Amino acid sequence: MFGRAKRIRIETERMTLRPPQHGDHLAWSTLRAESRDFLTPWEPTWAHDHLSRKNFTNRVYWAARSISQGSALPLFLVRRDDKALIGALTVDNIRRGPAQAGTTGYWIGAPYARAGYMREALAAVVHYAFTELDLSRLEAGCLPENAASRGLLEKVGYKYEGVAQSYLQINGRWRNHVLYANLRADRRGRTDAG
Repeated sequence: MFGRAKRIRIETERMTLRPPQHGDHLAWSTLRAESRDFLTPWEPTWAHDHLSRKNFTNRVYWAARSISQGSALPLFLVRRDDKALIGALTVDNIRRGPAQAGTTGYWIGAPYARAGYMREALAAVVHYAFTELDLSRLEAGCLPENAASRGLLEKVGYKYEGVAQSYLQINGRWRNHVLYANLRADRRGRTDAG
């Protein structure tokens, strides 16, 4: 169990990572709408009500419930100097017992891409997951052609593990994904995907 959602805060050099709150809807929906073309090639197709207040409210309740049950750690990336919501990062599908593992997923708004924010956030979440959540393994998947995501994962210690065929529906099509994992005690070598 992680405890109450409102208590979780991870501070990085430039950001506060925290669970979503009801008051974030306007910032979230605006950023997602402005970034639609940037995000669409990499994400599942958005539901017709994706940006609605009701959908966002359900997302906030899911985040709080998941944190209290210890099944996920959904976080928004908030830039500290201007309080701008710039993206999100989630450790989901947390498995306890012999696995001690979770799956990482993330997105960043188009105006904030390629500025090192996600690298900073993911490095902090990896550290938190290994030290505070006592996870042993973090997994991630991305489209093979997503060089930016592959480079990000490798820069924060994820290593290539293989390909999952028809892993997720992305932009309306079943797509293969390359799989990566970050291990708390990792002695594997690097690949050349950087």
